[in-house]
Amino acid sequence: MQRNQGFLPSHEPLRANPHLNLRKELTTGPFSFLNPTRAHYTHSSLSHPPTGHALNPDPATKTPLPNNPDPTTNASPDVEKSSTPTSDEQLSSDVEFQWRSRDNRKGRHALVVTPAADDSTAKYITPKSTHTLRAAARGIWAMCTQFPYWDVSWLVAVVFTLGSVIWCINGSFVWLPDVAPSSEFPTEILQGGGITAFLGATVFELGSVLLMFEAVNENRAGCFGWALEQALEGGRMRLRPSRNECCHHHTNRKNFVGKGVVRKAETAPSSASSEASANVHTDKAAQEDALGGRTWQWFPSGHELTTHYLRDIGFLACLAQMFGASVFWISGFTALPGINNVMSQGLLDGIYWTPQVVGGMGFVVSGTLFMLETQKRWYVPALGVLGWHIGFWNLIGAIGFTLSGALGPDYLNSGAQYEAGLATFWGSWAFLIGSLVQWYESLDTHPVEEKGKDD
Repeated sequence: MQRNQGFLPSHEPLRANPHLNLRKELTTGPFSFLNPTRAHYTHSSLSHPPTGHALNPDPATKTPLPNNPDPTTNASPDVEKSSTPTSDEQLSSDVEFQWRSRDNRKGRHALVVTPAADDSTAKYITPKSTHTLRAAARGIWAMCTQFPYWDVSWLVAVVFTLGSVIWCINGSFVWLPDVAPSSEFPTEILQGGGITAFLGATVFELGSVLLMFEAVNENRAGCFGWALEQALEGGRMRLRPSRNECCHHHTNRKNFVGKGVVRKAETAPSSASSEASANVHTDKAAQEDALGGRTWQWFPSGHELTTHYLRDIGFLACLAQMFGASVFWISGFTALPGINNVMSQGLLDGIYWTPQVVGGMGFVVSGTLFMLETQKRWYVPALGVLGWHIGFWNLIGAIGFTLSGALGPDYLNSGAQYEAGLATFWGSWAFLIGSLVQWYESLDTHPVEEKGKDD
């Protein structure tokens, strides 16, 4: 069996949840020699729901618990008992849970639903698709009102957005004098361009460090993230986003001081507990991850690095980003006034322009890998996945930065100098678009897709 068609036992997502059944035929990835990036699960309780109990799985044993509404949602008891969907819900005939490596790294829980043709085929009450203008407007509003500073994925997005804004300012400094010479002020390119280049490169380096922390803190056991409840009227199952069912590190406000979250198990009915105890996975590492007992680490072990991370396309993308940002920072440092203006042309070519090209190529590799990570096949774009568009715009930005470094050394060619400044300008805006979409993605933790339509 090819590596992308199955998981290592120690890294199989959601392995600690006996109610989730992996559809092995849908486990895939873009390259046969790398880890899978996609998997689909069905929930046994959706097919055979127990009567008299809501299906909020116990975080410790994943067994059904009595009806216990999640305080993190706004659903009222009356709504939970009703089989009629609210304005934000729809009737669905089929439900699947989609695991993606990028979503897992970002603390997201994707639900794939098939809308019911009529009431007679409706078995579930699910949230509506998040691939709508209304959902997008809510996401943009969340970007303006929610600030989860403890969430490393949110920090990554915000830091890269800040860095991109600085690079947009830098692009204006180095390109506008060629377009509108009358707008140029003294030392605009040397000081304005040099200082913003250093600041932008430094912020990108910080974002890349956070990106590596995010990559080595993926939830190895996977995370369900949804509460299941049986409506008392009509017998339909309702699915709601639930922070209580999430064991990703993104919800832990003490990650950066090294304190993991350990969730206390609630007491389930004795019969359910006895039945579940025979089914609970005995892999200790899986249970620790599922419980949130090991929610954060600064460095992976050598064994994890060689057996898992170096075969993980998302980790390799983050590693390429880190390499590119580190080399590119040399160019940002040598752009500072007092350094850039005292070097010979040969020295400028060696330690100013060359790091731009090498670092830019690292960004190109990173953006490409991030796109490929979201695709079912390496040649089929995943236009319905936010992560694909993030990788795409980062790739465009990376090409711009690489072209700028490649054209810059041709000092005597005014056309090359114009294009070098222009490449920095449009490359910076491409990075900004990608960073803003990534910011949106970091807050969209429970995406809902319609089968055959959104992906």
